Amino acid sequence: MIPMTAMTIRAATSRGSPAAFGPRRQIDAGDLNIGYVDVGPRDGQPVILLHGWPYDIHSYADVAPLLAAKGCRVIVPYLRGFGTTCFRSSRALRNGQQAALAVDVIALMDALGLKQAVLGGFDWGARAANCVAALWPERCSAMVSVSGYLIGNREAGAKPLLPKAELTWWYQFYFATERGRAGYAANRREFAKLIWELASPEWDFDEPTFDLSASALDNPDHVDVVIHNYRWRIRAAPGETRYDALEAQLATSPSISVPTITLEGDANRAPHPERTSYARKFTGEYEHRPIKGGIGHNLPQEAPQAFADAVLDLAGGRV
Repeated sequence: MIPMTAMTIRAATSRGSPAAFGPRRQIDAGDLNIGYVDVGPRDGQPVILLHGWPYDIHSYADVAPLLAAKGCRVIVPYLRGFGTTCFRSSRALRNGQQAALAVDVIALMDALGLKQAVLGGFDWGARAANCVAALWPERCSAMVSVSGYLIGNREAGAKPLLPKAELTWWYQFYFATERGRAGYAANRREFAKLIWELASPEWDFDEPTFDLSASALDNPDHVDVVIHNYRWRIRAAPGETRYDALEAQLATSPSISVPTITLEGDANRAPHPERTSYARKFTGEYEHRPIKGGIGHNLPQEAPQAFADAVLDLAGGRV
């Protein structure tokens, strides 16, 4: 395939008529046939950017050309249950647990022949990147993680929070019910827009921008993966035994030694940890950057230059 350059990518913007991000490619990788965008020079520094829920690859539509223009090879996959990514077996559990998403990243790297990459992510994507960096540091040359350290611990998660904190996780409890599954299946776009508005109250996105990402939620596995993800976190659904050893390692809340920059928007209203609770988890070269200007949860799309600068600083060894 002919490699794309930064000049051939038209990014989605929060105003006007955003264009699709592509072209999309497909590759068999582990349990999945993964849909992804691959831009920039093939011999450039590999960078894998991982989106969250309920977002998609368009979170990086402005970041990717910035990185490609600096010589990075930028790979942006749809996570399992999103976009054109699909399971290779109809019998596979539509599993959303954290270890499964991390294994997906390694499988994608193997399929593409990448020994190492800079990983970047937010929300589910940051959690997957954190897990890869902790479990396979030799595969992660550096990491940009929005909202810091997000590796889950189901034992700690079983402890009740104060009511105000529990309120921020309302959708997790909703998804634990069959009413919640049915409601999400019937109203996934309305649900996604509500989350966008609550998590990024100062982001003035328009309908075309939302529609580009919302189409990724039409994936036939989407509801099953999302429901399993949130039920697994609170022990309302089991994981797969093949991931037990990895989850046992992650349950220790392991330190991350790879060079890392964490980012946090000043208007992120999604549940997220305070920096003081996780800074010591990063034992290698580390920097935290608060991003001002009403930036919410979808930081790469809301502040693409700040996200790209963090990746480039790591890729250039300046952290």
